[in-house]
Amino acid sequence: MPRPLTRREEEHVGLGAVAVVGGGTMGVGIAYVFARAGHDVTVVEPVEQQRRTLVSTFDGALAGALERAKMTRAEAEAMRDRLALVPSTDDLPHGAALAIETVPEQVALKREVLREMEGAEPVVLATNTSAIPIGLLADSLDDPSRFLGMHFFNPVWSLPLVELIHGEATSAATIDLARASVDRLGKESILVADVPGFATSRLDMAAALEAIRMLEDGVASAADIDRAAVLAYRHPVGPLRLSDIVGLDVRLDIARSLEASHGPRFAPPRLLVDKVAAGELGQKVGRGFHDWPDPASTPDASGQDRARDRAHDREA
Repeated sequence: MPRPLTRREEEHVGLGAVAVVGGGTMGVGIAYVFARAGHDVTVVEPVEQQRRTLVSTFDGALAGALERAKMTRAEAEAMRDRLALVPSTDDLPHGAALAIETVPEQVALKREVLREMEGAEPVVLATNTSAIPIGLLADSLDDPSRFLGMHFFNPVWSLPLVELIHGEATSAATIDLARASVDRLGKESILVADVPGFATSRLDMAAALEAIRMLEDGVASAADIDRAAVLAYRHPVGPLRLSDIVGLDVRLDIARSLEASHGPRFAPPRLLVDKVAAGELGQKVGRGFHDWPDPASTPDASGQDRARDRAHDREA
């Protein structure tokens, strides 16, 4: 049975602990921005190698911020001290102000993880899904009134938007607290209804899938298709390069989800399916639509993401 938030819980969200479950690209970015805003952050990541990668990425982002004089060394050290890594949801802090799930875009996995997270009784429970309906995830929870979508964008430390998705049961208080959390990060939020793909993923995927079809049809090279988007329309990064950064496997999962709900206009092109089958998943493996000579480099260190930083001037 939904229980209204108490005044103490609402006040607790201000600088309360934040939990992030999933230590991939989005997880480390979300952890970074909340630590930067002064929150103690616990990240759950069961795979030891991924925990090491997370630390390397987090430290690389701190080094980049120091290099560009975005923070002092004392601030960087304090941020690092606010980060904790644990291997299991059993180790989540009890009663965190906010808990965000960032595991892969698989419905069964997300539902299982969210049930485990709910057991730690966070004030607000959120998913970072970019396409899965909130209602489909909420119906596995005891109290869906405290649950919503909080869709961050990659690289999290640079892009200023968080898309908030309210489910049918999401309470007004939960939405208000999520908005306040976003405000504390120095970011902006939009509120959208719970429809597959929400707002941003439908816009993003429409451009990405058409760019892939253009490459498939031999319209232009991957580099020139991206240059067209950047130079003609002032996009900070081209759709094919962005797909590599996001991960082509992630793109394929989202495309299939949107195709199921919105029809064939979101059907994944054969080239995308073949790339994923061949293991060419983008930046994280060194090859996708582009070659990435150093796939282990942090997003903050890449020239394309520096261009994003300049475009948005929001580097933490």
